[in-house]
Amino acid sequence: MPQITTSCRTENPLVPVGMISHGTLTSLDLQKSRRFYEEVLGLEVIQTSPVSMLIRLGSDHTYAVVETGQPSTMGLLDHNGLDVPSAEAVDDAYAALVANKSEYGIGRVTKPLMQHGTYSFYFADCDGNWWEIVHFGPRGYAPMYENPALDITGRTDIDLDALEHTGSDEQASRPGDA
Repeated sequence: MPQITTSCRTENPLVPVGMISHGTLTSLDLQKSRRFYEEVLGLEVIQTSPVSMLIRLGSDHTYAVVETGQPSTMGLLDHNGLDVPSAEAVDDAYAALVANKSEYGIGRVTKPLMQHGTYSFYFADCDGNWWEIVHFGPRGYAPMYENPALDITGRTDIDLDALEHTGSDEQASRPGDA
């Protein structure tokens, strides 16, 4: 059931984490995965062992890609976001992926549409990992942390059924903002 949470922020967390540094993706075949990451997505790739490599682009956050020989169990909701500079770039990416599905072993590709405050679509890569191609802005979701009015934590004046998945200017201006 949807709900509005209360903050549990503390100055002394149990684990003093400095940054989110990486995630892990599975691979059926490391060479095919590498080709997909470099030729389709233009990611930086380094191989770190016979069964693993690291991928990244645009930041220090990386993904370890590990060859397991098993398809990913990742669902669409567990996707990874890839930001592009415009709505037209979303449409171009959609057309390119659909046109090259068989060449790169791409799975299901959803149609682009406005959803959760962004224009985007989802697709499954050759390993079954899900990705979202999205036009949100030059820094992705990061600016939302700079607008305290977008944080609905602890608010009681909001109609939960009327909220979008991500904050909007309309949500930020509702009565009760601090």
